[in-house]
Order: sequence, then C-alpha cells, then structure tokens
Amino acid sequence: MLKDTEYHYTIKDLPADCRPRERITLHGAASLSNAELLAILLRTGTPEYTALELAGQILAHPGGLRYLAEATPEELTRHKGIGLAKVAQIKAALELGKRLVSLSPEVRPVIKCPEDVAHLVMEEMRFLDREHFRALCLNTKNQVLGVETISIGSLSSSLVHPRELFKTAIGKSAANLILVHNHPSGDPTPSREDIEVTRRLVEVGKLIGIEVLDHVVIGDTRFVSLKEQALIP
Repeated sequence: MLKDTEYHYTIKDLPADCRPRERITLHGAASLSNAELLAILLRTGTPEYTALELAGQILAHPGGLRYLAEATPEELTRHKGIGLAKVAQIKAALELGKRLVSLSPEVRPVIKCPEDVAHLVMEEMRFLDREHFRALCLNTKNQVLGVETISIGSLSSSLVHPRELFKTAIGKSAANLILVHNHPSGDPTPSREDIEVTRRLVEVGKLIGIEVLDHVVIGDTRFVSLKEQALIP
C-alpha cells in the first residue's frame, strides 16, 4: 500500500487553469465538481494518477458520494493511493458537512442590515475576478436559508434572468431575498444596469410573492446598499 507521506502526482502537476485549489479561490467551492473537491482533500495521487484522477476513480463507485459517507476506513484503503491519513481527512470533511446540515434554525445568520450582508460575503466575494450574482434566501424571520449563486458574468457585468433567481428562491422556500454581487474593480458604485436589473427583479418578486429587500454591491472592503441609497423602492 502506498503511504500518504510519499510524494506522487499532485494537483500542482495540473495546468494552472485546471487546478481545483486555484479555481476554488477564484470562483468559490460551488464551481467545483465532486471530483475536484475530493481531490483537494486527497492532495496527492499515485505515480500513475493525479489526485484529480484518483478522486474520479473513487467517485466512479456505484454509490458515488454516498459511498464515501458509508464506506469503512478499511474499504476506502483498498483504493490504491488511499492511506489512513487520507481516509481521516475525507471522514472529517464529511462529518463537518453532516454537522452543518444538522444545525438548528436558531443558529442561522440573521440579516438585519446591509452590514450583516457584507459581513457574511465580503471576504470571499471581494477577491473574485468576475461578477458573481448571488441571492441570500431568507425565511420570514430574515434568517439565511442559503447563499445561492445565480450567475457568473464577465469581467464587467453579469446576466441575471428572473426565472433563474426565483426558481432558486422557490426551491429554498424563501420568503424574502437580498441580492448581492461583486464589482471586480473594487469600486462598489452601482451601475445603471445594476439599478435597472434590480428594479425589474423587485417587480417580479412582487408578482410572485417573494420580496426583494435589498441589493448589496460588494467592492474591495467597501459595499453599497441600493436600498439605503434609495435606488430601489
């Protein structure tokens, strides 16, 4: 059996634009496939396979992700290149995910003001090199049910269709929404397009019965609330 301490093909051996670590930093964890996320946990592969290829082989098991959760350490170490250290990393990550899902609603973040929105997303979104348009799905108490990526745009703009936004909101059983997107330039000043798109989404929300409470634009350590600026009703 190969030892985890041995150096084999790693994610660094892949071209820069294919490395999961770089992509998770630039585009967020949601942009990665299951195999890419697992490859980050594995860190190293074998003389024959990169960590990404090894992750793909493991997930090719009929159970997929469920197999990772249910397999015993002994079963996982039967895969060439998977030692007890890697098994521990995988099981620890899965357990954290399970504990997060099991959190009671009382510990969900509550949005009371634009500063709460910025506190929740600023540190990740301020470094993104493209515009990411996201929605904070809230319940009737303005507790966060989820932060969902609706679209990823170009360097200067993001395209948002009401259908995609409210499909996501309905799927989350959201009562309210707060829109948020970043400006890669670092300047959070809303553009005319930002204002027009927001007003359209506010009107659609009224028809559907899901209120759009605000749209917060994220810059580099700065943000602007369209609601506070009286740019939306």
